[in-house]
Amino acid sequence: MVMQKVFISSDHAGIELRLVIRLYLNDLGYIVEDYGCVESSITVDYPDYVKNVVDCVVNDNLAFGILICGTGIGMSIVANRHRRIRAALCYNVEVAELAREHNDANILCLGARHISYEDAQSIVYKFLTTKFSEGRHVQRIIKIDNCL
Repeated sequence: MVMQKVFISSDHAGIELRLVIRLYLNDLGYIVEDYGCVESSITVDYPDYVKNVVDCVVNDNLAFGILICGTGIGMSIVANRHRRIRAALCYNVEVAELAREHNDANILCLGARHISYEDAQSIVYKFLTTKFSEGRHVQRIIKIDNCL
């Protein structure tokens, strides 16, 4: 069995949650590559921490990305400006499941200031283990990918 890769990054606001998620993913057996900010006391610009994850996900169709900032909004905006990326800001398990089933999201965005570690872990698990349902959603994904 091929181990699934997850590429993760965060700005200064998401460091603690990123580290919790990275350890959680390691415990689950995922291969995790971390491109996040290392110093929480220095304010950084979240767009600078998106590109590596986006490039990795675009180049590995089986991989997922996780981006974390204070709200998750900034990271999702930046990620979705890139071709073949479908980043979803998920704030509960149901939204994470639908993001994968209906939208074939390949990057999960989280708001570190708005969810608990436990909720984040549940969201990450659901996102990574839910399959794209295909069917009527395939044509919609093609249309999304043709927007850029």
